[in-house]
Amino acid sequence: MQGKIVKGISGFYYVHAAEAGIYECRAKGVFRQQKIKPLTGDNVEIAVIDEKEKTGNVEKILPRKNELVRPAVANIDMALVIFAAASPQPNLNLLDRYLILMQLSGIPVTICFNKMELLSSGERQQLAGIYEQCGYPVLFTSARQETGIEALREALAGKTAAASGPSGVGKSSLINLLQPQAFMETGEISRKIQRGKQTTRHTQLIYIEGSSYIMDTPGFSSLFLPEMEKEELWHYYQEFEPFEPECRFLGCSHASEPDCGVKAAVERGQIHPVRYENYRLLYEELKGRRKY
Repeated sequence: MQGKIVKGISGFYYVHAAEAGIYECRAKGVFRQQKIKPLTGDNVEIAVIDEKEKTGNVEKILPRKNELVRPAVANIDMALVIFAAASPQPNLNLLDRYLILMQLSGIPVTICFNKMELLSSGERQQLAGIYEQCGYPVLFTSARQETGIEALREALAGKTAAASGPSGVGKSSLINLLQPQAFMETGEISRKIQRGKQTTRHTQLIYIEGSSYIMDTPGFSSLFLPEMEKEELWHYYQEFEPFEPECRFLGCSHASEPDCGVKAAVERGQIHPVRYENYRLLYEELKGRRKY
């Protein structure tokens, strides 16, 4: 039987098999010998031990499309990053850090701003424009008013998405609107492993419908850029690329040099000043790192 690992904790793996439910499985010793660890999101083959008790063994891990280290997940089609549109104000520097990390992993991102009811139509357009200008899809939702949910459902159709974002932005509320049974299933897994609330610290893959899944991952309040040279940073701001040939100096950092094509594009409104300011701050952060 084939299924997908929706949660892994304390050596147990909870595998969702379409139309059959969730099985509590152990991994065969061969994985440990081969130094392979099953990950949430893995597509696997299982052997059912007890159909009534829904127990089994993971027999085979199917080839992975990709994998992330933090959180430790596999086979992501897209990352859904959720920020509040207001209350609290979105930390766009933190958002840019997340976008860079996903680019490094080769995973496309859709940005979702929840609490859209707190912004006017014009304010939503301004916020969306920052990221639509550089190619990111942007959605607005209101978990409180239950609006924008169908557009979000369409964006997730047929995909396995990792939902991430700071705490308190309404991520859990949105997931519950997408799949009202989600937290009932969470409770069922918690009952099996007798860990209760502590399970919220682990990534869980939630089945929505058809071949759509969403990963509920722990919230974050800060993100550190990976080790990279400061000169590499501009490559993760894809909107800079068309203007880089206009720079006077080869290897321009787009920070302090004169006759910079990127800075000129900012002045012309072709690159959003918020994005450029975030780039400059991150560049200075990388510049200030001490190397040992």
